Amino acid sequence: MAIIKGTIKAISVSKERGTRKVNVPKAELKADFGVVGDAHAGNWHRQVSLLAVESIDKMVANGAEVSPGDFAENITTEGIEPFELSVGTKLKLGKNVELEITQSGKKCHGRCKIFEQIGDCIMPREGIFAKVTTPGQINVGDVIEVIADND
Repeated sequence: MAIIKGTIKAISVSKERGTRKVNVPKAELKADFGVVGDAHAGNWHRQVSLLAVESIDKMVANGAEVSPGDFAENITTEGIEPFELSVGTKLKLGKNVELEITQSGKKCHGRCKIFEQIGDCIMPREGIFAKVTTPGQINVGDVIEVIADND
């Protein structure tokens, strides 16, 4: 398998579910928990959410006024299309954080503000979710590498 690499374009967290996430320069990820300080963290299969900036750019091209964090993703990637990776794929972020993809896409809980803007939302189709298997700190600009593809 060819080595697939990208970078962390943005890291976003929110104190409450259902609110816009705020961009931060770095984050601590705990094993079997997720992003410290994020409302979606916990011992479940959707600890960390990822979405490509390329997906966000598609929405901007269609008229949406959005940026990283607006889709409630924790990690905005660049140069890697997370939705092309299968469940079970392992990712390395930065020096030592490892994630395992647990879900691709999601069912929307209703019509979000983005859908109301332009009649579409990319997160249900192109967002992915993962659990933290190796803890550590990540920073904006860190490398993301596919270390084991489940295909």
